Order: sequence, then structure tokens, then C-alpha cells
Amino acid sequence: MELKHLRAFVVLAQELHFGRAAVQLSIVQPALSMQIKLLESGLGVRLLDRNRHSVTLTDAGRAFLPEAQATLHQAARAADAARASNRGEIGRVRLGFVSSVLPQLLPQLIRAVHQRYPRIELELKDMPGPDQAAALKNGLLDFGLMRLPAAHPGVQTRAVLRESFCVALPMDHPLAARQTIQPADLLDVPVYILARRYAPGFYDEFIQAVGITLDIASELGEFTTMLALVSAGLGVGVLPLQAARALPANCVSRHLELGAFEATTGLAWTELDSAVKTTLYNLIVELFGE
Repeated sequence: MELKHLRAFVVLAQELHFGRAAVQLSIVQPALSMQIKLLESGLGVRLLDRNRHSVTLTDAGRAFLPEAQATLHQAARAADAARASNRGEIGRVRLGFVSSVLPQLLPQLIRAVHQRYPRIELELKDMPGPDQAAALKNGLLDFGLMRLPAAHPGVQTRAVLRESFCVALPMDHPLAARQTIQPADLLDVPVYILARRYAPGFYDEFIQAVGITLDIASELGEFTTMLALVSAGLGVGVLPLQAARALPANCVSRHLELGAFEATTGLAWTELDSAVKTTLYNLIVELFGE
């Protein structure tokens, strides 16, 4: 049973006229007759009754028609899926990310993928940068969104987000009255910062940019935990601007003046070895590339 035979039968069953069906199929009428005969021979049943004046479906033909149509539809879907995969418009992409991209960058990316490439499935994994790098090298992730700089042999990175720093404060904190906070204002103030083991390069550059010895109350793994402690009045937190977009109750944020120094988030990958990876890479560069 060949697809062209099924297609010939379906068109003929709809037209019930060999001449019109042959025109639709762009073949000559004898070729259409031969395809129908081959189909019936293969099935061992008669699908059509025909004479000089009419063509009608047999009971077997009526039963066979919807199944033939479904088979042709599924074949068309299969062909479309193969072509879409070759164009990088279908597939699954595993993306690791750090929590600071949750308020804005990640939702913007998800919306763009859904709108432009609805058959690309994003599998999202919240994990720190070093874990992302290990997963990328082990083939467990396709891309990562991690804090830069990040020196991991075999992992390529490209900056996709630069943002200033801010200080999260309890609303009744004395520094909340200021619009901009200088590093010196944080002397003798218990400060929460991101732990070095989660982003060593990020941590080292931040400490250098601050230029003073901070009274570090704790080094934490997540900005959400930091903000909860700030909301409880146990200290202040230093974090990138976007990570402070979803402040808990009783908290405010104020700009931290660090000159030209900014927090950088980068896209990380090992190889663009599939069409769907290339599609996502190009989309991210279009949306967030410098």
C-alpha cells in the first residue's frame, strides 16, 4: 500500500469521477485507474463500483475512506515534523538558569519562544552557575544562564544582561531615606551577599568594586532567601537590580553606587550541534545580544 495509492483513492472517493480526480492529481486517467486497481489488489477487496456512467463506494470503500484520510493526514504531519526539525523549529532544549533572571529575562525568553516556535519545548532547571557548567559538559544541559565571569574549560559564554546593583532594606532602616547608597554607608551594617561558591568570578569582582571590608552577615545561595532575611529585619542585602524586582513586604531597594561596575549574566553552551540549539541561540542573541 503506497501513499500515492491512498491519495488517489481519497480524491476519487470525493469526486466520484475518474476524469475530475485525475485532473486534481495531475495524472492521466489510465494511471489513476491503475493505482486504484493496485490498491484494491493489495487489500483484496473492491473499494469502488464503477461503470461507464457512475462511480460509487462499496461498503468496504466507505469503511476504508476515513482511515485512508487519517493515514494521509498523519503522513503529512510526520513530513512536516521532519522538515520543522531540520529548520530548528521543533525539539526540546534543556536550559539552566540562576534565579536572578526569573523576574524579567526568563519570562521574556519563554514568551518569545512560545510565540515564534511553539513546537520548541523548554525544559527549565534552576541551578547555580558551577552546576550548570558541569551539566553542560556532561551533556545534561544544552544552555545555561549564569553569572559572569565564569571560567569553565570547554564552556563558551556570551553576555546577555548587564545590570546595576542595589541594596534591599527594611522599610524602617535608616538608609532607606536615601535614594543612592555609597559603599561606605554599609560600614558596620550586617550585609547579605551571594556566596562565592555559587559564582566565584562574580563574587571576586563585586568585592573588588565595593572597595571596603563589608560586615558580611551571611553568604547565601539564593536571592529569595536573602530577601526573606531582609524582610525579617536581620540585615540588608546586596543584589543585582532585576533580582530585587519582586521585593517582599516591608522591603525597599536603593541604588548602590559602584561606578561602571555591573552584574553580568551570560548565556553558556558547549556546542551548537543541532538545528534547534542554533535556533534558540540566535533568538537569545536577537533578544538580548549586545
